[in-house]
Amino acid sequence: MHQQQHAVKVRLDRFVKERLEPARERASAPVRVAAWAVPGEPVPFSEAVGQSYAPVEEGYAWGRAWGTVWFKVSGTVPADWTAEPGEVELAIDPGFIGEGAGFQVEALVFDGSGRTLKAIEPKNDYVRLGLKPGESFELYVEAAANPDVFTSGVRFAPTPLGRWETAPDTPIYRLGRIAVVQRDATVWELVQDVATVRGLALELPEGSPRRAELFAALDAMVDAVHPHDVHGTAVAGRKALRRVLSSPAARSAHQVYAVGHAHIDSAWLWPVRETVRKCARTFSNVLELMDADPDLVFACSSAQQFAWIKEFYPELYERIRARVAEGRFVPVGGMWVESDTNMPGAEAMARQFVEGKRFFLEEFGVDTREVWLPDSFGYTGALPQIARAAGAGYFLTQKLSWNEVNKYPHHTFDWEGIDGTRIFAHFPPVDTYNSQLTPKELAHTERNFADKGRASMSLVPFGFGDGGGGPTREMMAAARRAADLEGSPTVRIAPPIEFFEAAEEELPSRPVWSGELYLENHRGTYASQARTKRGNRRSEALLHEAELWAATAAVRTGAEYPYELLRKSWRTVLLNQFHDILPGSSIGWVYDQTAKEYAQIEADLEPVIAGAVAALGSGGAAEGEGFVNSGPYEVDGVPAFSVGAKQVNDVVTVERDAGSTVIANGAVRVVFDADGLITSLVDGGTGRETVPPGERAGLLQAFTDTPRNYDAWDVDVEYRRSGRDLEAADEVQVVEEGKERAAVRTVRTFGESTITQVFTVEAGRAAVDIETTVDWHERQTMLKFAFPVDVHTASARSEIQFGHIERPTHTNTSWDEARFETCAHRWVHVGEAGRGLGVANDATYGHDVTRHPRSGGGTFSVVRQTLLKSPLFPDPEADQGEHVFRTSLVPGGVAEAVRAGYRLNLPLRTVAAGAVEPLVAVGNPAVVVETVKLAEDGSGDVVVRLYEAHGARTEAVLDLGFTSGAVVETDLLEREVETAAVTASDAGSVSLALRPFQIATLRITRA
Repeated sequence: MHQQQHAVKVRLDRFVKERLEPARERASAPVRVAAWAVPGEPVPFSEAVGQSYAPVEEGYAWGRAWGTVWFKVSGTVPADWTAEPGEVELAIDPGFIGEGAGFQVEALVFDGSGRTLKAIEPKNDYVRLGLKPGESFELYVEAAANPDVFTSGVRFAPTPLGRWETAPDTPIYRLGRIAVVQRDATVWELVQDVATVRGLALELPEGSPRRAELFAALDAMVDAVHPHDVHGTAVAGRKALRRVLSSPAARSAHQVYAVGHAHIDSAWLWPVRETVRKCARTFSNVLELMDADPDLVFACSSAQQFAWIKEFYPELYERIRARVAEGRFVPVGGMWVESDTNMPGAEAMARQFVEGKRFFLEEFGVDTREVWLPDSFGYTGALPQIARAAGAGYFLTQKLSWNEVNKYPHHTFDWEGIDGTRIFAHFPPVDTYNSQLTPKELAHTERNFADKGRASMSLVPFGFGDGGGGPTREMMAAARRAADLEGSPTVRIAPPIEFFEAAEEELPSRPVWSGELYLENHRGTYASQARTKRGNRRSEALLHEAELWAATAAVRTGAEYPYELLRKSWRTVLLNQFHDILPGSSIGWVYDQTAKEYAQIEADLEPVIAGAVAALGSGGAAEGEGFVNSGPYEVDGVPAFSVGAKQVNDVVTVERDAGSTVIANGAVRVVFDADGLITSLVDGGTGRETVPPGERAGLLQAFTDTPRNYDAWDVDVEYRRSGRDLEAADEVQVVEEGKERAAVRTVRTFGESTITQVFTVEAGRAAVDIETTVDWHERQTMLKFAFPVDVHTASARSEIQFGHIERPTHTNTSWDEARFETCAHRWVHVGEAGRGLGVANDATYGHDVTRHPRSGGGTFSVVRQTLLKSPLFPDPEADQGEHVFRTSLVPGGVAEAVRAGYRLNLPLRTVAAGAVEPLVAVGNPAVVVETVKLAEDGSGDVVVRLYEAHGARTEAVLDLGFTSGAVVETDLLEREVETAAVTASDAGSVSLALRPFQIATLRITRA
């Protein structure tokens, strides 16, 4: 039986390749083609249409990397054809290399009025003309000469293709065939029949009756279609397959909800400007296919991508708007982009939903209910609460199927966040977000589904993605054939919400996954492209400050609140938090652009902050310097959210003894050895030593970083075997020695790089602040900064959005072992009862925390920051040049670490202005006011977002520094919700009761 079926397969495959596929065209005719090369960046149709076009022929070499050539194509449908309008198409091959859609040449076809018709891509290379024999046409084709960065040359090798300036200017494509063709619809349908029957047969067990039946039908099809008259006998071929294609699925068959989709990375191996065109191409494809096929439903996330189309392709946008109103072009996700979720700050993560959902509501009247993040690199434990606070109840991702070691145990479950909030989650068992609905993929879906017996349905996103493209008519044909087919899961094309509601009803009692959804892969994204990570952190801080002081000035002085500027800045930050931008996994062009955008944000927001503070202080100089504290905690005597004078009472002392230097201020005592490393750090409050015996803190370490697969994305655990301690110093000296401050500077060289560090102790401050300046010229080398801590603990606490998470420091299980590099925001803390150390940062996300045996028994922990990674691909210049990192060592507990993180990220500003009282204040340090702003609707209401930061049930009072009216709790979009945190309020204060890590958004009217 096996040999017989193999023989049928061999015969069939040759017949399809040599007879059926060529017969999909009945006839073809030549056209006239002329070309105009755009000299620089892309231009709109209105500019291209008026240019001078020169005739070109097949084989014409065109397109430098990232260039654009417009082709004018004109012709006439032969008068002697007997074709119906639906059969006449224009076939276009601009020079395809292979079949990789979205990673090479792409094109967009316009009619003479500038209306987009359809995109041209591999496996989707036609435009329906809708013409009769004898009718003529003239079309314009915008062809993008995008290079295949990912597979050019040796995989993962450094490439010059990542920037316009370094890419070669020689043509990279040759024009293929462009012709008018008459399609044979019957042959095309037969090819689709064969694909389904053949694919299903190969997925069924050998020896099964259904498999034998399918192979027999395929054999009969080959007999029925005459090789020299395929057009005339294709009907007979379809008849030979009709019975096996009409046999219904079993009652117990897995149910697939198929959702048309096109995952378009907002930047990756192409710049953002190319993503705008990718969106236009993909959405044009979708609309054209919807016109031809009423069954297509297409889900599209990322409000940013809709906004681009609205700005650059308004006619296309109006057609999209009409399909949205029909419920066929479905906005999903509710975020500005499909962002990374590990590194965006708390308020930024909230604003992803605020900006995304507001756009969908204002533009389409759609309130999205699902979080749609198929490709982000792991998911923060804060996301369930943030999503719920934005009005979302469902969550979808695909990426966790990429885990290196452990497989998540469920595909449909409840995901519980750090505060206890739960959200309905689904991992499509198809294990791709670019499905083509092949029998192989559908069979894998059914076999792989982890929740058999309790549930019977899953979601499958189908369509070419990453580089865009979307669903094709072949995929729709596959869906129709598998709708109710014996041996296959059933397939139903539907919007995502139909799946989520049906799956939730089917599985009312669900398993629970608690905490973060850690991706055992792509761990290097916490460190790659350090400048962009600093730009993100700095921009988040500037937006916090600008909103705080602009709101305070608006309330106190009546100053105008800069709504549009703030929204523009936020949207830029949110775009650059896309999951291939902020993680550092894009080409260099992308990071050149983010640097300019972060600089523009700073240029825009610094005057807002300065102007608001000056207005609040009446523009006059205070006696001595004034200090602006934009953070939620008192710093050096300056209260939170106020402007005032420093109060420093303690004194810093410096002692030198036998090659060591001792700096003390009463709150900490730190000892440096001759290499400038810390041999002792004593907490002045408890007298406890932080550094383990025989260990040295503040140690820089370099590691060879050559991952098995993706350079910028990955860190493999084997890196630990290549470590080199950078102990020897070229220079160690005390560079500042005063009553208020003392500092030690060290200089080290490594390879072609120089690292300068300044360790500072200030009067009255229980911390050692470290500024590390790195002039970095190493490649495929990771730089870490290590701090051994004399505590025995089974876990480390790391700040994430609106709280912190505990992660094991041991490796008891494979899950623990695989979590060897982790993400933290402003601090990591390790501790035991009565002692501990917080390691805070101002722009570092990657960390690892390990345990080691202590001399004399017990263990100690080592906290390491990952400062630099310097990969070669996709940007060979990644992390080269100067960087500045700020670290603070803070003895004490989690509360001290929280305060240190805010102090380091929102440092005091010096101004010449009078004192300013805070607009809001909280006396309980466990309750952090994260954001103070005016309401988005322009009403002038004050919005305060706060959270419980220590992980304990807490009561607090929010004091209001202005005359207030009503106080209501709202969701993230500032819509009133049922009271959950406010226990009482009056004209001057609000009483709160919060569960651990609870977020509360308060909307306060001004009396």
